[in-house]
Amino acid sequence: GEVFFSVSSFPSYGKLSGRKTEDLMAGARVEVDAKKRDPMDFTLWKPAKPGEEYWESPWGKGRPGWHIECSAMNYALFGEQIDIHGGGLDLIFPHHENEIAQSEGACGKAFAKYWIHNNMITFDGQKMSKSVGNIRTMRSFLEKYPAEIFKFMILSCHYRSVLDFSDQTIEQSISGLARFYSALLLAEEVANTTMPVEDEAFEKYLGEVDAKMTKSYDEDFNTAESIAHLFELVRTFNGKTRRGGKVDAKTAGRAQSFYGFMRSKGELMALFQQPSAQFLILLDDMLLDQKGLKRSEIQSKVDERIKARTEKNFPESDRLRNELTALGISVQDTPTGCFWEVQK
Repeated sequence: GEVFFSVSSFPSYGKLSGRKTEDLMAGARVEVDAKKRDPMDFTLWKPAKPGEEYWESPWGKGRPGWHIECSAMNYALFGEQIDIHGGGLDLIFPHHENEIAQSEGACGKAFAKYWIHNNMITFDGQKMSKSVGNIRTMRSFLEKYPAEIFKFMILSCHYRSVLDFSDQTIEQSISGLARFYSALLLAEEVANTTMPVEDEAFEKYLGEVDAKMTKSYDEDFNTAESIAHLFELVRTFNGKTRRGGKVDAKTAGRAQSFYGFMRSKGELMALFQQPSAQFLILLDDMLLDQKGLKRSEIQSKVDERIKARTEKNFPESDRLRNELTALGISVQDTPTGCFWEVQK
């Protein structure tokens, strides 16, 4: 009632992992199974044990092996070939190697055009393990943080690199997202100030950023490098735009183009789609919580400083600014009022 795949019948076995069958045999720790012709043969169909779910088959009641399940699902949903196959590095051998052998053996066509194997996530430098007690679920993460923080954290690291999941990494993701959303909020405010006119030089620059991002994606799906190009764009935009500063038609046009570009590029990664002002408040509240501070406390100090400035009590105003700076709060005085945020 058991069906095996004969590895010797597929000459290119090992082509994904770059391993030769004889080398695999030499280092294999495979128990000798009298039913197999070769120790490297793997199960396609196995008999059901008493009490197990089963399907009727030409070989009796049983169920598919792990590898053939994936090939069968791919065939049912996508046909004989697929464009991209993903998975962890730990699945290259034997799972994906076996998928290729049985799929190509059945259909006679290349199974997948591209393979993308991601590396592992560590937790404070250690692999996730029950014995270590560092298991963390996505559900528990989402109870505390919005999903965008995790997406940004994953995309900021090349998929083939090890990502260390730690409080520091989360803080860096919050800080990075805050920089992007701060620039988006500024762009919104400036673009709505006056009728925008196209800034040809800035449009050309956006085209260059677009080309760089496309090149990053084309070269081994380098999302980390692509995000780095967006950081550089934010620095350039912030250098040309000031909150509360004088806005002419070209400045408004630049802000409008920047906003549209960021939203468009962010959509590809499912980032930067939240309402800017609301999301910034959410991120700032997280950073304040990490510092053991409350928004109401900071707002009270800011209001005191505004009052001191209104009364021209500049020594007191400076003292309060220094106090806020020491707490990690950035304060900007603009013609339209006082703006504060957690330093990023």
